[in-house]
Amino acid sequence: MSEDIQKVEYLPKVHQQSDQPQVIGRTFFIDTSNRNLTAIPPEILALEDLEEVHLENNRLEEISQDIQHLRHIRILYLDRNNLRELCPELGALSNLEGLDLSCNPLNPSSLQVLSGLRALRELRLYHLDLRELPVVVCKHLHHLELLGLSRNCLEALPKEIVNQLKLREIYLQQNQFKVFPQELCVLPNLEIIDLDENKLRALPEEIGDLTRLQKLYVAHNQLPSLPRSLCRCRKMTVLEVSHNLLDSLPCAPGELPRMTELGLSGNCLGKVPRLVCRWPALHLLYLRDAGLRGLRRSFGRLLQLRFLDLGQNQLDRFPPQICALKDLEALALDDNNIGQLPSELGLLSKLKILGLTGNQFLSFPEEVFSLASLEKLYIGQDQGSKLSRLPEQIGKLQNLKELYIENNSLEYLPVSLGSMPKLEVLDCRHNLLKQLPDEICQAQGLRELLLEDNLLTCLPENLDSLENLKVLTLMNNPMKAPPIEVCAQGNEAMWRYLRESRNQRIKATKIQAWWRGIMVRKGFGRFEELQKARKKGKTSPKDKKGKKDAKKKPGKGNK
Repeated sequence: MSEDIQKVEYLPKVHQQSDQPQVIGRTFFIDTSNRNLTAIPPEILALEDLEEVHLENNRLEEISQDIQHLRHIRILYLDRNNLRELCPELGALSNLEGLDLSCNPLNPSSLQVLSGLRALRELRLYHLDLRELPVVVCKHLHHLELLGLSRNCLEALPKEIVNQLKLREIYLQQNQFKVFPQELCVLPNLEIIDLDENKLRALPEEIGDLTRLQKLYVAHNQLPSLPRSLCRCRKMTVLEVSHNLLDSLPCAPGELPRMTELGLSGNCLGKVPRLVCRWPALHLLYLRDAGLRGLRRSFGRLLQLRFLDLGQNQLDRFPPQICALKDLEALALDDNNIGQLPSELGLLSKLKILGLTGNQFLSFPEEVFSLASLEKLYIGQDQGSKLSRLPEQIGKLQNLKELYIENNSLEYLPVSLGSMPKLEVLDCRHNLLKQLPDEICQAQGLRELLLEDNLLTCLPENLDSLENLKVLTLMNNPMKAPPIEVCAQGNEAMWRYLRESRNQRIKATKIQAWWRGIMVRKGFGRFEELQKARKKGKTSPKDKKGKKDAKKKPGKGNK
């Protein structure tokens, strides 16, 4: 369930709708993205009042010099095209405030054109294979507030970056930085720094001078410790230091009081840092694969916690402190050694996502049924003890949308699955299922039914009534009805087979009913009696009656 509880990644580019209304005869906003355009249409370049233009994800190879006619343009998206050069006329757009050139095979030297864009506030240059940031960007663009340089090959920033006194956000994820760019520490307005997935071995003490810093992302680096000066960044709300070499946090109690999101996963902590329990404003806490054997008693103070990831640790029992976190909405406990859940689990009345995959439950933990708000349940046992039974009480979870119970030893599914109106995803892969209950056809919300690697030979005859079912997987099953070759052709072929089989059964039933009627009308008694008599080799009741009458009737020679 990692995708449900992982950090919400900042999306550096958000399409901005123009605040200006559409006026008859004048156009201020136009979106021609995803059109396979090889050139900017002349009709667009003739719209002199344009202020925002989206041309991303096309096949543009060049920018026409007529771009200079768009004198009022403020926002221009040209990312994900085939641009190799930038025309000089682009630098004449004096009102341009936002420009995205990401994911183009640009010649780095062509970026010199940007020096003329003196009003630029947001510049995105992601994934351009840049080995250095052109100095002209730092020398001449003094109004930049956002600079996006992720997924390049940068090892350092030019010293002229210190001129960016208005810079609030800088994104340097997935580059080659071994040393933290110390020049950033003199930019007083910095609020967000993203240096995830680099090769940093240390953070400078000067980082504490960034008193307006709110979000710091340095996950997937090689940091053995954090500077104590970080505690001076009292506006910090997000600190992501997962997958480093940390064994503790440096800050003293009471510092960083606004912290709402903390990522410590993938570090060798051994125990929860004491400071964490003194941040009552925490909403998201990631402690996956941190070598934890338990939680501190004070952990229950985190009453505002909504997302908690404790997966891949060494917990051998469910930490009782968790039951006090009544605002908790997502809880990951997968890949631990937990064998039982507490009866107080029902106190988590807002819990929507629960991950229990890969633990040591000998039977399905029925305490889960008290979680009335639960929407997603993960209890596949790829590493833990295998479950042989899914109780009928699963039907109590009327809000459940997704159930993942793969890699177990289930032979049958409960009938109550058909009475769960919100169920959309049912993952039963890698079990021992021999058949599906007919009631599954009543789960009209099902969108995905994953059944590969079981022992199924047939499908319920009305499974095609599930109108919302888009994904049905049946690989590695000894299917006979429908046959394997039909299943391989996809849903439509399987539905067609089920319909034809059902029609044949209906016809056979009608013929049998007609035959029964004929037997009754001819006086052969009830059909059931006729069948029994035939099996025993006896005659029908009508034949017996005829024989009795023949015995009673006197012959002609007996007067």
